[in-house]
Amino acid sequence: MNYSQIEFLRPENLNGPHIVSWFSLKNAHLNEYERQIPGLNIGFNSKERQDVILHNLNILSAEINTPMKNIALANQIHSSNIKVINEGGIYPDTDAFVTIKPGLALVIQVADCGAVLFGDPKSKVIGIAHAGWRGAVGNIVPKTIEKMIGLGAKADQIRVFTSPCLAKHNFEVGDEVADQFPDKLVDRESYAKPHVDLKGLIYDQLLSSGILEKNVFVDERCTIDHDSMFYSYRREKEKSGRMAGIIKLNKLTTG
Repeated sequence: MNYSQIEFLRPENLNGPHIVSWFSLKNAHLNEYERQIPGLNIGFNSKERQDVILHNLNILSAEINTPMKNIALANQIHSSNIKVINEGGIYPDTDAFVTIKPGLALVIQVADCGAVLFGDPKSKVIGIAHAGWRGAVGNIVPKTIEKMIGLGAKADQIRVFTSPCLAKHNFEVGDEVADQFPDKLVDRESYAKPHVDLKGLIYDQLLSSGILEKNVFVDERCTIDHDSMFYSYRREKEKSGRMAGIIKLNKLTTG
């Protein structure tokens, strides 16, 4: 495998001497091993054989120069459960990680949900959250920031990247979901059913938590609109894989 063929987004505000980060694209050209889901699918809860998922995780491990034993993966349940960790492995019932451990890669898997990456390069604290609408209305974003602050981070130093995810024009919901969003983030007029602004909710929560506007980058692309770049559960249903949001403290931070 030629790992240079793997395509990622590299958030500019979270790649530097102390913190590195990635957001994996679909990479649909990967189709060996008679995959049921083409691409760099790292979703171990997706409809793919586990040997293929492990193969993909090994590709990811090599690309980010991190041994598998130093990669933390969440068995996500759309909760606001956050774990402060210092070692790799698979963590059950978890939707966010926070750490101060150098060399440990925090990984969240997403299709239409947002991967929210956090890093304080001065205090050397990082975090990552899986923010679908359930997690977002459950305040997983401000709760992750609180956990980071508890480890020594400062809100005005935290930089944030929100990945491509479902955008308002494609995010149709029922009233039972729309009613959980602030009115300003719900469009009840333009469509037959309400549409909600997940990215707007995450952004507002970041600013309300003390994150500076200049330190926030939101990728405005919608996962549904870009079939060649992103997996989308709403578009592909059971044939959808999962992309990876990844953040790591460089080991040089110990010096």
